[in-house]
Amino acid sequence: MGGFLDRLRAGLGRTAEALSNLLSRPMDGRAAEELRERLIAADFGPETADEVVGAAQEAWKSEAALRAAGPAEAAAAALERALGGPPPPLTHPAQGPLVVMLLGVNGAGKTTTAAKLAARWAGEGRTCLLGACDTFRAAAGEQLAAWGARVGAETVGGAAGADSAAVAFDAVRAATARGRDVALLDTAGRLHTKAHLLEELRKVTRVAGKALPGAPHERWLVLDGSLGSNSLEQARVFHEAVGLTGLIVTKLDGSAKGGALVAAVRALRVPVRFIGLGERAEDLQPFEARAYARAVVGLAP
Repeated sequence: MGGFLDRLRAGLGRTAEALSNLLSRPMDGRAAEELRERLIAADFGPETADEVVGAAQEAWKSEAALRAAGPAEAAAAALERALGGPPPPLTHPAQGPLVVMLLGVNGAGKTTTAAKLAARWAGEGRTCLLGACDTFRAAAGEQLAAWGARVGAETVGGAAGADSAAVAFDAVRAATARGRDVALLDTAGRLHTKAHLLEELRKVTRVAGKALPGAPHERWLVLDGSLGSNSLEQARVFHEAVGLTGLIVTKLDGSAKGGALVAAVRALRVPVRFIGLGERAEDLQPFEARAYARAVVGLAP
């Protein structure tokens, strides 16, 4: 985990460098305004920016001996509070698999994230089945099946253009019949219109529930961490459509927009479950608010 945190700090480096430089200066009115502007530019949102600036200013007013680290420590604590507490533990149903539906636009990394989750849970002794519910993107099913073969997870799919909800039904039923612990449903990210996509995702949700009452138990949105405030708008649209229960933020290795993650959590009241920093399975790790908050202001864990 230590290496992962080092890479997280490196990935957030541009944001962290700018913030740490400002937090090391006397927190007068000018510095406070510059800090607020930098936080807004990094897509933290005005509410979080105000809280961080206020915390930094209060810390600067404290004893002189604490001033070197005080504002940065206070800023990190404010960010951690903005992210809320740790996400609730995953609750497996009394009967049948835990059904996790992955959503997000094409390019965010849904398919590779599904494989990484399967690999992670396999390492914990849990069996997974992958549902290739994106029947609209060329070769999406083949890509998921290839990833599944690498991590030892079966894949249930359909022909190109098949009903994605029917694939979800078959995948959930197959996972139930075969005694799998988790069914991961990789869904479409782009259809002809936004309305068409969202209706398709609602249908997948309804049909999964017919295959197993209560499914999908988790609905996680995979967000590209480099997109900044655009990610927040995506999150709102998907949340309104299916009611998200968690976020997975990918591509945090080099983004200058480290604050969109915080803005999404605050806007939706949905926790971040995992963050991703690269292509390897171990590059997806559970999100730790404290580690992120400290990394983004340039502090060690």
